[in-house]
Amino acid sequence: MSMSIALAGKGGTGKTTTAGLLIKYLLNNHKTPILAVDADSNVNLNEVLGLEATDSLGKAREEMKTGAVPSGMTKDVFISMRMEQAVIEAGDFDLIVMGQPEGAGCYCAANTLLSNFLERLAKNYPYIVMDNEAGMEHISRLTTKNIDVLLIVTDASRRGLQAAIRIHELAGTLNVGVERSCIIINQTKAEPGEEVLAMIEKAGIEYLGSVPADDMVYEYDLAGRPMIELPEDSPVVKASFNAFSQFMSGK
Repeated sequence: MSMSIALAGKGGTGKTTTAGLLIKYLLNNHKTPILAVDADSNVNLNEVLGLEATDSLGKAREEMKTGAVPSGMTKDVFISMRMEQAVIEAGDFDLIVMGQPEGAGCYCAANTLLSNFLERLAKNYPYIVMDNEAGMEHISRLTTKNIDVLLIVTDASRRGLQAAIRIHELAGTLNVGVERSCIIINQTKAEPGEEVLAMIEKAGIEYLGSVPADDMVYEYDLAGRPMIELPEDSPVVKASFNAFSQFMSGK
């Protein structure tokens, strides 16, 4: 059975960086192979991981829609072939990219392809890390479903916490199969106060800890350096690893 971890949160909370550090944690603890999924239409998980993303499920879907299927090949065989080609291999982990919407309007069809393809891939990877787009759209479209851990990343602001709680509540309302709903408070300047912890406890979300703001993260970002290369003695890495260990113990 695969262990699937889906990240969620409002924009600007460091969700994608957290996804990259989770993959770093899994690699360091020899929990491999890992399938990393960038389900955000604003693709950037590859940059956090130091990979070049030149293909996506959305691109494969567009080729099928515009008639790029070779003569004598069924659409099912074609899309299966293109999806396999879209997997970016990186040693102990692979990356699959959702990609941009297919033109104007909803791109639910691409989401359906992603979900179906993940179901087929899952048996090959004991660990799946899915970085979702900001907000709650991924849950309402059921891109995030049947997961072991919904890892919600927030900042210490009241709006950020309220958004995190709404994501947790929506996942419960839609009955998408989330076994554990956890939260990390990111980019903190001090430990969260009792009022913040009380909000999280009342919502029924498992609090994993806080991760401090660190200038090194901003320096890496400005320099275009992969966040997965952050040193292990970085306060951000140490705090993140401590948080991850709480839901990974025994796995």
